[in-house]
Amino acid sequence: MATKTAQDLALPVGVTLDRFIMRSQSAFPYATGDLSQLLRDIALAGKIIDREVNRAGLVDISGGVGTSNIQGEAQQKLDVVANIRFIRALKNGGEVCAIISEEDEEIIYTGNDNGKYVVAMDPLDGSSNIDVNVSIGTIFSIYHRVTPIGTPATIEDFMQGGRKQVGAGYILYGSSTILVFSTGSGVNGFTHEHSLGEFILSHKNIRCPLDGKIYSLNDGYYDGFQASVQEYVLDCRRRDYSARYIGSLVGDFHRNMLKGGVYLYPPTQKDPNGKLRLLYECYPLAFLAEQSGGRATDGYGDILDIEPKSLHQRTPFYTGSVRMVEDIQARL
Repeated sequence: MATKTAQDLALPVGVTLDRFIMRSQSAFPYATGDLSQLLRDIALAGKIIDREVNRAGLVDISGGVGTSNIQGEAQQKLDVVANIRFIRALKNGGEVCAIISEEDEEIIYTGNDNGKYVVAMDPLDGSSNIDVNVSIGTIFSIYHRVTPIGTPATIEDFMQGGRKQVGAGYILYGSSTILVFSTGSGVNGFTHEHSLGEFILSHKNIRCPLDGKIYSLNDGYYDGFQASVQEYVLDCRRRDYSARYIGSLVGDFHRNMLKGGVYLYPPTQKDPNGKLRLLYECYPLAFLAEQSGGRATDGYGDILDIEPKSLHQRTPFYTGSVRMVEDIQARL
């Protein structure tokens, strides 16, 4: 057996997130360094949540807190922790003047009125999966503010529409922790290397396959779907497609973007306007879908073209491989 040389044992670590941002900064829409630092702030908060998630079974931060968020959903302890950690990181960074979060009804002001950006976020998507050690995630969307710098942000800064996003992404906490984001020049993924404490480029220029054989939806709501959606699901079964549904939007989206597939959260009798939130769930994932060669629709038009009307607006959501999304949209 051949022996390893010293050179073999000292293979390159890879491209760190910081190095990638520095090399790519000239391609950012607003290359002043502020957006670069904002992405670093998000990455830092992600590392902290990664630590909290990985020790959730050892300390008392799993389970519910006995309260509900603005959506009427039961809050988990890690929901609250993640919300606090991300708000704190964005406040301390100084680039963000205001935040909206799934966990808060109103705009969160950071005190940084000179900040050039606003952020919309779901700090911990799929948190009901924490207690059973299933993948969960953070979703974020970044806008360049439209109100004058030096003044408090207003709702106008968040009502710009999905096409105005200057960056979007998610952090997936699972068998490994991966930060995936785009600033409008493709999608790249970075895996957290715990021993170094660094995010390392692991998924360069992600491209979503044009077609796939995976469909992801909550089959328990089947009887409440409209007839066209029910027929699509039956066709998937007839074609021997694989049904894959984690119950964490980030996890399902990530798998389908890499392997090819479609994620469906149609309207139901219970939620006729859809259940997923437009600004901090659907907009950012639709941005990533399009940047990776996929598509996202509400069944009628592109998600990114929906006009926002409220901070916690909901929408039906179909996203993934272009041909699969077009197939279902043609039926609706």
